[in-house]
Amino acid sequence: MGQDKGYLLDNRQVEAGTRFGAPAALFDASTFRHFETVGIDEGWRCWEVGAGGPGVAAWLREHVGPRGRVLATDIDVSWAQTAATGGVEVVRHDVGCDAPPAGPFDLVHARLVLVHVAERDAALRTMVQALRPGGWLLVEDADPALQPLICPDEHGREQQLANRLRTGFRRLLRQRGADLSYGRRLPRLLREAGLADVEADAYFPITSPACDVLETATVQQVRDELVTGGLATEEEIEQHLANIAAGRLDLATSPMISAWGRRPVGDGSQPWSRGRLVFSGRA
Repeated sequence: MGQDKGYLLDNRQVEAGTRFGAPAALFDASTFRHFETVGIDEGWRCWEVGAGGPGVAAWLREHVGPRGRVLATDIDVSWAQTAATGGVEVVRHDVGCDAPPAGPFDLVHARLVLVHVAERDAALRTMVQALRPGGWLLVEDADPALQPLICPDEHGREQQLANRLRTGFRRLLRQRGADLSYGRRLPRLLREAGLADVEADAYFPITSPACDVLETATVQQVRDELVTGGLATEEEIEQHLANIAAGRLDLATSPMISAWGRRPVGDGSQPWSRGRLVFSGRA
């Protein structure tokens, strides 16, 4: 999300496909476990926000059955478009700026989205108001400030180089408006938005082949910005990529904070509106 606002990890770059595949390998099992925790059922209407690739939308489609509906949105739907089969609709949508899609929804989910959205408060309000009474919101976002090292076991020069490049990458993210401590605030933000039964947990791999794939794709995607920003040299980047390829690094991810809550039944709030567009769903 956010490439129109200067999103650092532009979905139009060739590495984007790899960057969708690696997080799927790392986080899908955790995400699907949370879906099962909220009790996804046949016939549900689900909104997948900032879908990126097709994997999550396809899983939801399988579990809501033929009577259900899955809406997958993103500001660039080129990678999610392959999920557009029976029961899955793929639509271009900017959750931070656009009016919400027609609902209401039984489940709204966003993973690794709001941390990058400058209008993240408005986006969260939009997702909450798109829920039916009793519907569930699941938001999952990284918190790089909570665990800033990509090599927590910094025992040598290779690990020190990896962590220095990660520091440069975080600086680039902040310059583009990313909130690197957003994940930890999710439980409070969901309660303040009026949701009930709020819970949260955190998950992050310490080492995995998918972590290596993700780091390689990320560094390749931002290498020009790292060099022009004086944050790394071409030689350092090549050395880091070689270290990854040699399998000598235990690369971690930032903690993924998953927070979920339910819109109370009998919520008497007024339909959400912005300008001349009004969202008014039926329970």
